[in-house]
Amino acid sequence: MTQATRIVVHRAGAYERLQLETSNLPPPGPDEVAIEVHAAGVNYADVVVRMGLYASAKELVGWPITPGFAVAGIVSAVGENVTDLRVGARVLAVTLFGGYASALNVPRHQVFGLPDGLTFVEGAAIPAVFLTAHFALHQLAHPRRGDRVLVHSAAGGVGTSLVQLAKLAGCEVTGVVGANHKVEAARAIGCDHVIDKSTEDLWPRAEAIAPMGFDVVLDANGVATLGASYDHVRAAGKLVVYGFATMMPKTGGRPNYLKLAIDWLRTPRFNPLDMTNKSRSVLAFNLSYLFDRADILAEGMHDIMRWLADGKLVPPPSKTFPLERVADAHRDIESGKTIGKLVLVPAR
Repeated sequence: MTQATRIVVHRAGAYERLQLETSNLPPPGPDEVAIEVHAAGVNYADVVVRMGLYASAKELVGWPITPGFAVAGIVSAVGENVTDLRVGARVLAVTLFGGYASALNVPRHQVFGLPDGLTFVEGAAIPAVFLTAHFALHQLAHPRRGDRVLVHSAAGGVGTSLVQLAKLAGCEVTGVVGANHKVEAARAIGCDHVIDKSTEDLWPRAEAIAPMGFDVVLDANGVATLGASYDHVRAAGKLVVYGFATMMPKTGGRPNYLKLAIDWLRTPRFNPLDMTNKSRSVLAFNLSYLFDRADILAEGMHDIMRWLADGKLVPPPSKTFPLERVADAHRDIESGKTIGKLVLVPAR
């Protein structure tokens, strides 16, 4: 057996719950691939997992749990049914938790070759955010060339992926950011318009950009913007919801349960009759519930890898932390001040 170092959360809490532990990793199962992890992506969902508020983590895994949805590294062993990957191959993988580790076993259908020219850090920054963006746009929203698309949190990991995919689809993209230092990053990734909420009123500016409303609005903020996002969808347009970040704390690492309750009560309940009369749609998803859909994962990753190889997409910019400094990474991503992706690097 291989020894693996991993971050383990034994029960919900703040940063002190992120424990560095070492244990044996069993050989890969018949349809699994063992990966020596060189980089692991950090997603905002990992913070919610640590707080004990991520539904799929509780339903599918329970405590203890190792967070992490994406890794990149080298194949160290393969199961007996895996015949199309060799030991030593450079790969990236999307994981259903477990990514914060120096080694892990992953089902073969969740493992993909790392494109030539990309580093492990870049590889770990790709699967979770681009698959989220691909599902939101190409499985749900289906934007058409020339559509006007509004992306909240446009300088983050998923946000930069959404912007790139929307531009690749021929859309006019408006990116929303929450701080002045994120404006240039949003422009650099392809936004046609950038709204900085820290210096200007979001919705009056949005109305000036798209007086008739947006064809697609992509929102992971939750109660802070959902109602207004829906109001700014034009006829035949779609609001796609994939998170509720503003319900979570920005400092301290612990949820405020009173705020959570109030925000839950304030969250819009979209009326099907109103949606029918206004010809607007509200679509929502959580990628962690879609891992049994190997067809969807394969289709999304096929597109993403092809576009990366062709230079039509680029990995989001990344900031790295040693695996043992995972608490610092969680503090950073909770703050809302980060640009692009955060990536953990296990010691080798």
